[in-house]
Amino acid sequence: MDGVISSLLPQSSTADERDRQARVAVLPIGSFEQHGPYLPLATDTVVACTIAREIAAAYPVLRLPPVTISCSHEHAAWPGTVSISASTLHAVIRDIARSLRRSGVTRLVLVNGHGGNYVLGNIVQEARGEMALFPGIQDWEEARAAAGVQTSLDSDMHAGEIETSILLHAHPELVRPGYESGDHLADDRKHLLTLGMAAYTESGVVGRPSLASADKGRDLLASLVAAFGEYLELLDRDAVLDRDVVPNPDAVPDRDSVPDRDAALGRDAAAPEQ
Repeated sequence: MDGVISSLLPQSSTADERDRQARVAVLPIGSFEQHGPYLPLATDTVVACTIAREIAAAYPVLRLPPVTISCSHEHAAWPGTVSISASTLHAVIRDIARSLRRSGVTRLVLVNGHGGNYVLGNIVQEARGEMALFPGIQDWEEARAAAGVQTSLDSDMHAGEIETSILLHAHPELVRPGYESGDHLADDRKHLLTLGMAAYTESGVVGRPSLASADKGRDLLASLVAAFGEYLELLDRDAVLDRDVVPNPDAVPDRDSVPDRDAALGRDAAAPEQ
């Protein structure tokens, strides 16, 4: 369990961060929602934090603790699932970004572990170059190929081959027996936002967890860490230009009108639906 705690929570001190002088912060955003009978409710948070931990080990960034509850309304039929509104998530991230600016960290990467957080794309759009959303769809596709994941992103929607592989590698103690026979595919999810996940799966699983392996999880993470370099280069280059400017926390935009429900189909939240 100590490994899980260190994966979720940064261990650095204020002296460490003073020496690091990071210009870019990474914020893991997870969820607290059902992931079938064999993965924990906190799966998305663990995945996002594991990615952020690996990024922070490879690059000079400020690693933040996670946002652990987000927009999981489509999973409300299962016990244990908890959600907040899209507008609340928007406000939390806006306030974090403003606080970071006051301490001179002017760029923020949202490391998203839950595909239902559609509002994150709008937040990054509004930030106009001061934020990024990671991993993107192309990053996941490249990681899939590098790791030899057999299930497509669309089919591997929830508690499937990708998520189970990452947990088998990083935190095998969190994976319960049953994933080996837990496969369920539901590629036609046309009315997901209207009907929720329960219309498409009884177990809560949409994917093929039986194909998961620790080796795939390792290779998925390695590919994502390599892909992050481009994001850091882009944000860090611009951050250098305003490093000596007095930070203006009001530069982080207020939300204009963010709906209280997820507003998009597709996969714009830059993660497989998880």
